[in-house]
Amino acid sequence: MFDKKKLISLGILFIFSMTTAMAGPFKANANTKRIPAGTRFKLEFLQPVSTYAGGVGDSFTAILCNEQAADSNVILPMGSVVRGSIGEIKTAKRFSRGAKLYLDFDHVVTPAGRQIPLDMAVCKFDNIYYDGGLYKNLGYGEAVKNNGARAVEITKNATEYGLSVKDTQPGLQYLTTPFCAVGGFIGGVGYFVGDSIADMFRKGQDVKIKAGDVIEVQLLNPIDVPVY
Repeated sequence: MFDKKKLISLGILFIFSMTTAMAGPFKANANTKRIPAGTRFKLEFLQPVSTYAGGVGDSFTAILCNEQAADSNVILPMGSVVRGSIGEIKTAKRFSRGAKLYLDFDHVVTPAGRQIPLDMAVCKFDNIYYDGGLYKNLGYGEAVKNNGARAVEITKNATEYGLSVKDTQPGLQYLTTPFCAVGGFIGGVGYFVGDSIADMFRKGQDVKIKAGDVIEVQLLNPIDVPVY
């Protein structure tokens, strides 16, 4: 009688041999190039993305503006497609609290058509919050600070205007400079107070990425791209 244990052992050996034979050629032909973490890409957006017209989950497409190469191989050519979606939106609120936009980058399409998952974040924008959110302005404190800077600029410009008359009418600047300085100061204070009150009721700015805008992103984890 045929030994049942031998039959099982032969079956396992056969399966193992077939698996090894099939895996061998695949490993031998596999050739990948690694793009390390920290690598920066420039992406051109093909459609607009914003906090006022977009919604969580809305997809977007961008293309690489710079190719990635290693040795003599172009790993990802210029024009490679990157796809992603809006991960989160925090809408603009009163007291000049601006909106925040969070982008999730999903994958890049290789020249062979393979989709390689991506883990990367925006590293260059107008403003980037500590948690990766993109924003234009933070809130009332920032608005008041900007109003103060503008008020100082108004006073400075008025004073310089008063001084400029010395080029055409020497000596007259001693009269015009104090007058313009006082006027500029009053105007600056008026602007500061008025705009600071308005900022209490004004909504903050939305985040807008227009079609054709180029944004710089950075890989957080390396990716291995097949090279043929």
